[in-house]
Amino acid sequence: MRIKSEAADELGDEAYVIGGFVRDIFLYRPSKDIDVVAVGSGIELAKAVAAKLGKKTHLSVFKNFGTAQVKSGDLEIEFVGARKESYNRDSRKPIVEDGTLEDDQNRRDFTINALALCLNKERYGELVDPFGGLDDMDNLIIRTPLDPNITFSDDPLRMMRAVRFASQLGFFIHPETFEAIERNKERISIISKERIVDELNKIVLSPKPSIGFELLDKCGLLQLIFPELCALKGAETKEGIGHKDNFAHTLMVLDRLSKTTDNLWLRWSAIFHDIGKPATKRFDPRLGWTFHNHNFIGEQMLPGIFRRMKLPMNEKMKYVQKMVTLHMRPIALADDEVTDSAIRRLLFDAGDDIDDLMKLCEADITSKNPEKVRRFLNNFRLVREKLAEIEEKDRVRNFQPPVSGEEIMETFALPPSQPVGVIKEAIKNAILDGVIPNEHEAAYQFMLERAAKMGLRPVK
Repeated sequence: MRIKSEAADELGDEAYVIGGFVRDIFLYRPSKDIDVVAVGSGIELAKAVAAKLGKKTHLSVFKNFGTAQVKSGDLEIEFVGARKESYNRDSRKPIVEDGTLEDDQNRRDFTINALALCLNKERYGELVDPFGGLDDMDNLIIRTPLDPNITFSDDPLRMMRAVRFASQLGFFIHPETFEAIERNKERISIISKERIVDELNKIVLSPKPSIGFELLDKCGLLQLIFPELCALKGAETKEGIGHKDNFAHTLMVLDRLSKTTDNLWLRWSAIFHDIGKPATKRFDPRLGWTFHNHNFIGEQMLPGIFRRMKLPMNEKMKYVQKMVTLHMRPIALADDEVTDSAIRRLLFDAGDDIDDLMKLCEADITSKNPEKVRRFLNNFRLVREKLAEIEEKDRVRNFQPPVSGEEIMETFALPPSQPVGVIKEAIKNAILDGVIPNEHEAAYQFMLERAAKMGLRPVK
């Protein structure tokens, strides 16, 4: 901070650290990203600071935006000149003019992000807090500096940010601010899906993500950005038989899982694990409410949802699909007698993600019956023990049959064809079912026997 102070004084400009870095000082939260506002040229101040920091400093200048960035080690500092903004209704990109510190604080999203600390020597460390942001922090309140209707209409992404900060910090959104979100929710349509999902990811990674999703639901934003999750809401009763509210259940699973993992995509798996239930919901007078194959239907829904929401269409999506597809399997094992064959197949299908799958399944036990929870969790402990035992003995996690397709073709002089696949699949199933050990000699002998039944003989 001393170097930035010296540079500002030499230029004769007022300079302030502003925004999240200042907020996090008072919240005792770590923060590496520093925003500096100069009442003058932010770019010139950045150049002066970079020169003082020396050769290992990297300076990036963005003239079109009037901003600059200085990187030195782990430190990242953004510089901008104080400005005032106005907006066109169809865009969140502001029309920018030079302004005062007051103008710059007026354009901030929330009072807790409008705090500024002076860097100039004569006033070094002086707090400028025109909107009572420090009091709002003490009272755990998120509130806009100016009229919230204008704040959210100008930049609708701020509605998502309000919910995100409430979820991350455990703060409450001021009633007038929240009502303005409800009134302006349709304005979210001008925000890119990428920006929205970036805020959603931060909500998903917050200490108690349900806070964010409940607020999104209450203000009406969730229906606009994630209708499939809203479709889980509600509990129906028929002939005196009811089912749980799958929206509330999903958020409970997410919160429970969040206590055990920071894995973003495993947390997303919790959100999606029952997403297929509305499409599979049926009432059977003998069985009550059923959601048969909701895991498979959920898996099939994911590419369309990921594409629309601009979530990544890569291995991250495939991972979530795997978790959604398999999340019923360990529960079925915990409910029945655990067989070696079932464990081998689970290990084979889950591969290296088996530990993540077990975490998801344990979080999925949300019954209000403590005896049922205790029984399931105890059975899961047995499943985990069996998984470790089978893995050590049979090495089936991510295994490939010890007889390859190439060896089958060579042995029987076959071209690539269906019989080759049939034999290879039979060898795999024999190993998973414990008929033969996961060894080449046993697999080769099994191959000869299986091929003979198909009328195939090895070539001499």
